[in-house]
Amino acid sequence: MNDLLDLRALPAPEPMERVLDALDSLADGARLRVLLAREPHPLYGILARTGYNWQSEWQDDGCLVTIARNA
Repeated sequence: MNDLLDLRALPAPEPMERVLDALDSLADGARLRVLLAREPHPLYGILARTGYNWQSEWQDDGCLVTIARNA
């Protein structure tokens, strides 16, 4: 799964729920990219505890977060 999920228009907590659901089906070596309206600080803690790494990048239209499983 290397598609971009644009979750900017969804009300909380739906973006986090969608990200967590998508991670359940993330294949080894794949990355999940999500575009959010704000930086998802609560999500970062969940990712750290469950074995994922991430990179966040602010763009003109939101926060792009790229997530992958730790090697």
